[in-house]
Amino acid sequence: MSIGIVLVVVAVVVAGIAAGVAVDRRRRSRLRDRFGPEYERAVEATGSRRAAERELDARERRFADLELKPVPGEVREQYARRWMRAQEEFVDRPEAAVHDADELVTALMRDRGYPDEGYEQRLRDLSVRHGRTLDRYRAALEVHALSTHDAATTEQLRGAMMDYRTLFDDLLADGEPTGTRRS
Repeated sequence: MSIGIVLVVVAVVVAGIAAGVAVDRRRRSRLRDRFGPEYERAVEATGSRRAAERELDARERRFADLELKPVPGEVREQYARRWMRAQEEFVDRPEAAVHDADELVTALMRDRGYPDEGYEQRLRDLSVRHGRTLDRYRAALEVHALSTHDAATTEQLRGAMMDYRTLFDDLLADGEPTGTRRS
């Protein structure tokens, strides 16, 4: 009888461990799907998967409290026209065009309801819905910084415009991001 009880207890413990492992795997898979490359970036930054997953969960909770709103049709048209002007400007003044693209993306984030609490917090907030395009946004920001010192090449500036455009399109869209394409 006591061996039977021990076996039942062992079976319950093993089942509990297996269930916990399955839950962790589903959670990890969900976070990887949601955050894309940002998941691995968080693992690298925190030094552990568990810490990264807690951080990403916290980002999701904060994001759920944001009051993001879609861009109304007429405002969307205005943004689209402003983007076209920035692209046209690139031919004669590439640095100015990249600067305008940066300002345009920042204004669009603000209009959508993303808080402006500094660079790192902005990236954390964006990562929840735009994790797959965030590396491109970071690259655009780096080139923008280089361009303010006349240290960016025309090819780098062109790439920055494409990277800004990816996030711009995502932000302008109502609903889920669209930015897995490379222009």
